[in-house]
Parts: sequence; structure tokens; C-alpha cells
Amino acid sequence: MTKKAIYPGSFDPFTNGHLDIVKKASALFDEVDVVIGVNANKRRTFAAAAMKAAIEKTVAELGMDNVSVTVYDGLVAEYAKTNNIKYMIRGLRNNMDYNYEENIAEVNKLINPQMEYVYFRAENVAVSSSMVKELHGYGQDVSPYLPKAILDIV
Repeated sequence: MTKKAIYPGSFDPFTNGHLDIVKKASALFDEVDVVIGVNANKRRTFAAAAMKAAIEKTVAELGMDNVSVTVYDGLVAEYAKTNNIKYMIRGLRNNMDYNYEENIAEVNKLINPQMEYVYFRAENVAVSSSMVKELHGYGQDVSPYLPKAILDIV
């Protein structure tokens, strides 16, 4: 039986912290689907299609052929159910992330009771998409925080 996992997020932008989680998940699961969630109520800084292409380039360059990237505008628990994905991947930087993720997990379990959560400890606890956007907005060098293909579109 193939072990499939979903790693959803806005990835606006996709950081080295996100990449670290994808690497860990790729080593553990047969298939990992990175799902770029599009929320109509939130304005993206970077186009989802461009981010998808840059993430695909990044994982291909690293030889992670069991990782795919999808843009999706619905509920991730529904996406997982429809695609027979049993595991949801999340990265945790601290206890606040854990509390937030557990609340979301409870809602997702109502939609998809078969869903199991797998948490990976983040290595770069200070790195977040929000931090990268803020630094970039002030003209700071964000290259240490982003894979090259992502940096090229930022």
C-alpha cells in the first residue's frame, strides 16, 4: 500500500523551512503532495502558479521525484479525502504552532475522520513566510531563507 501525504500551506513564499519539512516527509512517505492553498479572502503576494513552478523546480533539482505540487482552492481535508491521502504533514516551530495546528486538525477530522497528522520539528524556527515578506519589503537580502528558484520569482 502506498503511503501518501499532503503538505498544505499558502507558501507565499515557500521558504527553506518549508523545504526542510518537504525533505523530511519525502524520506518517510512514498508520495508527498505539496498543496498551495488559495483562499479567496486573502490576497497573495506571489502568484500561486509561479510559486508552483518554482517549488516543482526546487524539488526536481533535489531529486525528490516522489513530490508533486498542486494549487487548490478548496478545503484540504476534502482534497485529501478525494485523493485517498491519509496523512497530513505539518511543521512546528514552537508550542503556539502546535496549539494552532491541533485546532485545525480537529476541524479537518470532522471532514475527514481517516486523516492522521504527522508533525515535523522545524529546524529554522525564526523563518516564516511573513518574516521573509517583511524583510523583502524593507529591501533586505532574503536569499538565506529561500530556495534559489523561489528567490528568482521574489
